[in-house]
Amino acid sequence: MVNSAFSGSGFKATIAGLMSEVTQLYGADEIPWVIGYSGGKDSTAVLQLIWLALERIPQDKRAKPVYVISTDTLVENPIVSLWVAKSLETMGEAAKHKGLPITAHKLTPELENTFWVNMIGRGYPAPRPKFRWCTERLKINPSTKFIRSVVQDYGEAILVLGSRKAESAARTKVMERFEQERVRDRLSPNGSLPNSYVYTPIEDWSNDDVWLFLMQVGNPWGYNNKDLLTMYQGASEDGECPLVVDTSTPSCGDSRFGCWVCTLVEKDRSMQAMIQNDEEKEWMLPLLELRNELDPPKTLEADRPLRDFRRMNGAVQLFFDRPIPGPYKQEAREHWLRRVLEVQLHLRENGPEDVRDIELITLKELEEIRRIWVVDKHEIEDRLPLVYEEATGTSYPGGFFDEHLAMGAEEMELLRELCASDEIHFQLVRELLSVERQHKSMLRRAGLFKALEQSLLRNFYSDEEDAIGRARQRRDALEAAQGRLSERTVSSEQDLQ
Repeated sequence: MVNSAFSGSGFKATIAGLMSEVTQLYGADEIPWVIGYSGGKDSTAVLQLIWLALERIPQDKRAKPVYVISTDTLVENPIVSLWVAKSLETMGEAAKHKGLPITAHKLTPELENTFWVNMIGRGYPAPRPKFRWCTERLKINPSTKFIRSVVQDYGEAILVLGSRKAESAARTKVMERFEQERVRDRLSPNGSLPNSYVYTPIEDWSNDDVWLFLMQVGNPWGYNNKDLLTMYQGASEDGECPLVVDTSTPSCGDSRFGCWVCTLVEKDRSMQAMIQNDEEKEWMLPLLELRNELDPPKTLEADRPLRDFRRMNGAVQLFFDRPIPGPYKQEAREHWLRRVLEVQLHLRENGPEDVRDIELITLKELEEIRRIWVVDKHEIEDRLPLVYEEATGTSYPGGFFDEHLAMGAEEMELLRELCASDEIHFQLVRELLSVERQHKSMLRRAGLFKALEQSLLRNFYSDEEDAIGRARQRRDALEAAQGRLSERTVSSEQDLQ
């Protein structure tokens, strides 16, 4: 049986002690609080504790602001995303009505850091353990930026989290290490952000403790915790998530919600369970299918056919005599865009009323992807509007890119025909035309020759085999030069002896 934080003093006394601790910490200084809220059980339990404790403090002593922040990666599970969005809206209204110093903030990644801009725009491969490019861009950066702004305004900040030691052995180890470095009772230093501290009021709670608290204590901002329990139940593979009434009742606390596109986990078990446990959620099936399509097979070839043999900077790098695959090719990026738009259309046509306006990919993201394709990658065919119209059956709602286009659609098609099957030759001519066009309107065409040189270096190969052969020659020449240098060094040392 898992140890309960309530086994010593009992449920009521433990909760009362925690609320007393919260009120004391809140009134001990003028440092603002930032509460991390994901909409899940742990962050909900923490926010409830803080909220209920603040209600006990006299109005004139609630001067210190409490910011509730929730990071929307823009690729969250739609069910959870809707839940969190409505919760934040309800929370803000309730806090204002009760005169609490709580404000809710939904954070999103910067446009250049969103998932689709990086994957479909720049061609980053779907995230994997050795190339986990998404977490920092989508989750860490938005919250870090907000906390730093609070620190800048107030000098310090206290970050309140629902972290618990029972979550994993690794989490226990980290929390115990910071526990030893506490500068004040219950406040640990923030290892990544200076002038900020971390408060984890439910760090010793078990999963069962969390559910017991949520079921026994009503949600103070007007949400229904039993609906949260139902959501977890729907995301549990075996469908078992009983009403928790005591610590001996098993909970569904191992359910995990996150980005529906996540390829860092073997399977999206929560979404899969939602679809299996509720026929009304079958509208989410295309999301799961697309997520599985994004996840490359665990083989040596993996998604190599979809990716360029050159790295992002145009270099050809070898690993065990084979090129390290680079970004997704143009046709692969167009394919992923088409699939996302098709799934978005399906959800709007087949989903419940509250997802009829869902945006899996926003117009701002589409415009940034289009800019990257045309300006940065020199794909001056400007195919994004056409892909959009083919996938949705409607006109592209974005603007015009005529000033970036060196040639019209008919001319580009003729150029491709002239280059026949020589794709690299086509890319070279296209890029040279694009570079010249970009520099044409400049008063001083500084950088033109360097840009042209980079284009030639990136596309001068006859084909992929030619590029690999040249990379092998460079590697062999470098190894030979290093060998000769090593021999000279040994010879010099012997002469000195």
